[in-house]
Amino acid sequence: MPKKDKLKYQIVIQWSDEDDSFLVGFPDFPGQRWRTHGDTYELAVANGIEALQSLIIAYEAVGDPLPEPTVKSN
Repeated sequence: MPKKDKLKYQIVIQWSDEDDSFLVGFPDFPGQRWRTHGDTYELAVANGIEALQSLIIAYEAVGDPLPEPTVKSN
């Protein structure tokens, strides 16, 4: 599992009437807009964390640098 400091990426969760589920995306990572989903918001969060961990592991496995996390100030 990646270190906690590597998980500091934005997670976007949005309801989709078309898919009848919450879609989960990571704007800092290029590629597909939505990476996972969940039937409930809570499940979408859990699936999103798991997908983010897997995405980071995949980047590291091939030696690709991780994108810089977007940090928004209050």
